[in-house]
Amino acid sequence: MTDFTQRLARLAQNPEALKGIGRGLEREALRITPTGHLAQTPHPDALGSALTHRWITTDFAESLLEFITPVNTSVNGMLDELQDIHRFTYKQMGDEQLWPMSMPCVVASEDDITLAQYGSSNIGRMKTLYRQGLKHRYGSVMQVISGVHFNISLPETFWQHLYHTESVTQAQVTQGYFDLIRNYYRHGWMIPYLFGASPALCGTFIKHAQTRLPFEHLPSGTCYLPYATSLRLSDLGYTNNAQAELRIGFNTLEQYLEGLRSAIRTPSHEFAKLGIRDGDSYRQLNTNVLQIENELYAPIRPKRNAQSGEKPTEALDRAGVEYIEVRSLDVNPYSPVGIEQDQIHFLDLFVSWCALSPSDPMTDAELNCWRENWNKIVIEGRKPGLLLTTGCDGHQRTQAEWGLHVMAELKQLAVVMDRAVGDNRYEAVCDKMMACFDNPELTLSGRLLADIIAQGGIGNVGLGLASAHKTALSGDDYRVHSDAEFLQEAAASLARQKDVEASDTLSFEAFLKDYFKDVPMAESW
Repeated sequence: MTDFTQRLARLAQNPEALKGIGRGLEREALRITPTGHLAQTPHPDALGSALTHRWITTDFAESLLEFITPVNTSVNGMLDELQDIHRFTYKQMGDEQLWPMSMPCVVASEDDITLAQYGSSNIGRMKTLYRQGLKHRYGSVMQVISGVHFNISLPETFWQHLYHTESVTQAQVTQGYFDLIRNYYRHGWMIPYLFGASPALCGTFIKHAQTRLPFEHLPSGTCYLPYATSLRLSDLGYTNNAQAELRIGFNTLEQYLEGLRSAIRTPSHEFAKLGIRDGDSYRQLNTNVLQIENELYAPIRPKRNAQSGEKPTEALDRAGVEYIEVRSLDVNPYSPVGIEQDQIHFLDLFVSWCALSPSDPMTDAELNCWRENWNKIVIEGRKPGLLLTTGCDGHQRTQAEWGLHVMAELKQLAVVMDRAVGDNRYEAVCDKMMACFDNPELTLSGRLLADIIAQGGIGNVGLGLASAHKTALSGDDYRVHSDAEFLQEAAASLARQKDVEASDTLSFEAFLKDYFKDVPMAESW
């Protein structure tokens, strides 16, 4: 197999092949009151329709906003758009603020969390019912954990040089993305190590979670693990034990689709106990292991923009992988928009390296070995001398040794990528991240935990940053858009929602039966 050095040498002959990386961001953020409690107000009318707005929607709850940037080949351009979306949103929120961390703070009761509402259309009601199912399956508190999703597509010229051909087929590109995904599972623990930002939790969150983790406590009620990086990715948060037995492989598109479709079609004895109906009310979309494709919790996903009415699996089956969604990023609490420029440059590098590096097929057993490394990192990733396994063969090395080994290859790639962009941004971020392996307290989680302890708790830090971020963005000028453009999109989104609602021809029950016509059900609607 061609090794990384050979592939990089080919790429170095034409660094222009690395130009044209497409990127997009999705940032989630909870609306909170000035005292740090979840906002009980509905999605602000001035933000338009959460169902059809191009840039501003909601995730699980009415209070959980999601900001979406269009695809952009410029890092600065993408961040400027994200700042503008935040800026306009702040203007519509009154005295409310955005909680700047992944883990929610003051959640007195699950009843404080109102499911996201999308109007009276069948698709809008289905989106809310899906969330109702998540609530019954996993609990609402887990679902209001926030993250940042980074979408990236590598240019066609990159794939041409990777495969050493003047033209590439979609099948080759799709396989290249799956090779990338396997390498991300092998080495992606570096992302929560460097950028994890949830080493501590509010005591009210722990009240809703069952855990045997040896938390230390501050007088304020904050709970923390001294070496944790991303509790969001632990069993307390984003990763869920209910899906631990799923057999979804990443060797080929066909294997991935087969595993995902199996999970969607396989009845769950546990979820069947919940039932579909409670009198006249629905409890979940169905009683299968996954209600729909999006319920799969994964640190990275293959994606394809779907056509109208098309499911994600159908889009992938029709035309292959278009881009990758990196889902293992915590919200960066020090950034007003939840992510910093250095992080994006590192992700550019890391994802490109995952694509360039050789990637053998992966068995289920090997995938579980890599998951064990991830679990170690999120719980105690900054522990000096922490040992990770380099596969299922029993060999081990410390997170620092392994990280610096990968960083050495990333530094080689950075030289080539910097030639493509004409500056030293990628080498500079390499140097910065290498220092984090020499000194774990330079990582985001290390910095944040030090601030939380120094300031007496997560609430003090979070409220201080929330206020500072709102002040910083509210007083700044737009960089790409304008108030008029946002107001126009809000109005247009409301009109689009009305059109969707007016176009329904089926009852909700008939709509669900048609949507799930190929999915066996343990219970009917």
